[in-house]
Amino acid sequence: MDGHEGKAFDYMLSNPPFGVDWKKVERQIKEEHETRGDAGRFGAGYPRISDGSFLFLQHMISKMKLGDASNSGSRIAIVFNGSPLFSGGAGSGESNIRRWIIENDWLEAIVAMPDQLFYNTGISTYVWIVTNRKSAERSGRVQLIDATSFGVKMRKSLGNKRNEIGDGQRGTPDHIAEIARIYGEFAEGEHCKIFDNRDFGYQRITVERPLRLNFHITPERIARVRESAAFQNLARSKKKGEAALAEMEAGGRLQTELLAALESLEGIFIKNRERFRELLQDEFAGRGLRVSNAVFNSVMAELSERDKTADICTDAAGEPEADAELRDYENVPLKEDIHEYFAREVKPHVADAWIDESKTRIGYEIPFTRYFYTFTPLRPLAEIEAEIKELENDIQRTA
Repeated sequence: MDGHEGKAFDYMLSNPPFGVDWKKVERQIKEEHETRGDAGRFGAGYPRISDGSFLFLQHMISKMKLGDASNSGSRIAIVFNGSPLFSGGAGSGESNIRRWIIENDWLEAIVAMPDQLFYNTGISTYVWIVTNRKSAERSGRVQLIDATSFGVKMRKSLGNKRNEIGDGQRGTPDHIAEIARIYGEFAEGEHCKIFDNRDFGYQRITVERPLRLNFHITPERIARVRESAAFQNLARSKKKGEAALAEMEAGGRLQTELLAALESLEGIFIKNRERFRELLQDEFAGRGLRVSNAVFNSVMAELSERDKTADICTDAAGEPEADAELRDYENVPLKEDIHEYFAREVKPHVADAWIDESKTRIGYEIPFTRYFYTFTPLRPLAEIEAEIKELENDIQRTA
């Protein structure tokens, strides 16, 4: 229930619970999404049921004042854990919400805070600053601030809270002022990086490869046919009494005739699905053997195996049929053409691959840690070896 329906605010602050499910209000949330759409609070969608963080932010965004010539707009600050930055792939609820926020140019900045700032959890947290009144220089851009090193140890821990942000009092550095300075200067540096909105977007492309099958009629593969559900169901019935017995007897005879047909073709080995289909159809027709499409397709499947040297299987239109087991996915930066990427990164390695463009999805994520990652070289092997020897010597001296 919206406790502030019809109201809008200049400033909004929130520290919602982390990773809490919203199952208790699932019906109301989904109903509002479906019936009110963009006119409601959750038009962009909803996150997975196990984490309602984005529901809080969407609720706050719905309370923003219009940022136009007659109104100053609104500014929001909300504390999240790391999950809203990247959880959910392209097309998921979380990704769609991130896309909605970023493409509307509302995300102004994210500040990564030190860990162990809260009483009941030691996880890292992030402050999202969302507004519809960006300055001209910030338009179309997002500022990321790494303030993870700005905490100071507390003299006495309070639960999981072992760090605090220095405020310049009691001899502590004034980290609050430093974060505000970095934010206000809006200039890249050790603790600040600035990105275009589209830098966080990507296209998830589906890379398909053709299905290639061989067909070999052997005792082992015939046994697979015999054990298949479609074959077994021939001698089963949902009817009752004599009708059921008659149906099962007829099914049993069909099973015997079908196996006899396959055994007569034992040894046949073909690497082209259409040729094998025709051969099997001709054999069944010659014996007056009639089976449903479901049973026929099951027999084909049980007699086949994947074979990279076999001919490509094609559909009714003569187009290559995709092999679901070889299907792969690539995330292509939104600023890059997917066909150029495919030609450069995929085609040289799998020449028969193609993109199924009907499955392409746009996603958004903010890999904060990756942007501020600093490589730490491994210690020299000689140094590690010397430490091990010293430890061995210590053990021998105390033995």
